[in-house]
Amino acid sequence: MRRIRYEHIGGPGALFQEEVPVPEPGAGELLVRIEAIGVTLPVVRKVREGTRPIPLGGELAGEVVRVGEGVSGYAPGDRVTGLCFGHGYAEYALLHTAMASPVPAGATAKDAVTLVRSGVVALGALEAARPEKDESVLVTAAASGVGHLALQLARLRGASRVVAAVGNPAKADFVRSFGADAVVTYGQGGWGEPVDIVLDAVGGELLTPAVKALAPGGRLVAYSSGGGTIEAYDLLVGGKSAIGFQVAIVARTQPQRYAGWIEELWRLFGEGALRPAVHAEFALADAARAHATIEGRANQGKVVLVP
Repeated sequence: MRRIRYEHIGGPGALFQEEVPVPEPGAGELLVRIEAIGVTLPVVRKVREGTRPIPLGGELAGEVVRVGEGVSGYAPGDRVTGLCFGHGYAEYALLHTAMASPVPAGATAKDAVTLVRSGVVALGALEAARPEKDESVLVTAAASGVGHLALQLARLRGASRVVAAVGNPAKADFVRSFGADAVVTYGQGGWGEPVDIVLDAVGGELLTPAVKALAPGGRLVAYSSGGGTIEAYDLLVGGKSAIGFQVAIVARTQPQRYAGWIEELWRLFGEGALRPAVHAEFALADAARAHATIEGRANQGKVVLVP
């Protein structure tokens, strides 16, 4: 089978394709013939900035072809999606049942990799802020795979005003089409009227203006892989809070809650209330182009690889 790998840190140019045997599923694992792979910013950053090469894992969706020892609830022919911690940029990959979930009839593999993992991050980050009805929400990286879903979920959860923060004003029409009432750009002097909640996927230097954008008592939820520092005094003034969110912790420690989020996402999708957007599809061999698209912050919606 074909697989994408890298042997040194260096960004998209470090990726290369190789031929390797199809893996065998171990205990609790599914062997999945991959139909779609979701490209994520954390994986892109690891290729560019990581300390050492690691398997290119991430979101995938496809058909189960074999199951490992002890697997129940899944059988060959089932359509599944989930998070792969091994080699996921490939024609076949191993998916542990704990990180797998069914793809409902009527949904495509591209729907699954666009909706499920990114949607769980968006929904979980929103819940971490403990939103109340009629509060206002600002979403950074609002045109991203997670961001455009967070805009919609904030509205569906009762937000009175939804603000999209983007790096490029050319993305304004896109984020407005997914529910943003107002659009701000990172470089402008201020982000308008203060908000109750900021969902931040960028981190770094953007944390300071994100905290400043909060109204008194406001909450910042940081779920970025970009790091950054928040001054304690900036939180003290106005009684603001900073909350860290990582979906992997919830999946590991609260599996029922994690499963409930996925169920809610598919329900909203089935009702037509939640619309996942695919920015571009790339062939597996063009993984470097997919990474470059995300590094250049060009995407509006999800970037997907199709083996």
